[in-house]
Amino acid sequence: MYTEDALLPLSALQHLIFCERQCALIHLEQVWQENLFTAQGRILHERVDRGGEADRGAVRMAYALPLRSLRLGLAGKADVVEFRRVVKDGREFWHPFPVEYKRGRPKPHEADRIQLCGQAMCLEEMLKVRIDKGALFYGKIRRRTEVLFDDALREKTEAAAKRLHDLIATGKTPPPVRTARCRSCSLVSYCMPSACRRAGSASMYLEEAILEG
Repeated sequence: MYTEDALLPLSALQHLIFCERQCALIHLEQVWQENLFTAQGRILHERVDRGGEADRGAVRMAYALPLRSLRLGLAGKADVVEFRRVVKDGREFWHPFPVEYKRGRPKPHEADRIQLCGQAMCLEEMLKVRIDKGALFYGKIRRRTEVLFDDALREKTEAAAKRLHDLIATGKTPPPVRTARCRSCSLVSYCMPSACRRAGSASMYLEEAILEG
């Protein structure tokens, strides 16, 4: 269990899985620069970041809901948590279903899924419930992708949270490693991955095509 003072941003899980150097630049060196992708993401989040609630009958929506897990050592906000009405044995329950908004489309890595699973695990600790699934809404394709919080994803999320704490504890930023993801990173001018002069590859080209699509 972590203390309140040791909690790290839940959003850092996504940064960590995307690129550990990017994560350290943001959360250790406090470096940030906006590009087209981050600007589009910010605009997409403007509605949910205002907070508040909405009632749609069998579904109640909570926007920008604060989250925390002392076990994982994480804190942050959920874009949206849908509380869905469930009736069981004559009793009414409102079961949480987290939804995270992303500007692009489903990605070849698991950064988004792990971030969403981290949100679900925070909610479970806070509300003492089991959450089996949530959803990622991608602005590029304008639809949701359902995510199942199975044991494998939960283990990856716990491992990512531990790795995040270990990385921040070192106080050191990892060296640059050039990959296809660098082209979509707003910090590429600070990171200078081209310094490693790694040759391109077919796999890099394919990943770039997926990320840009």
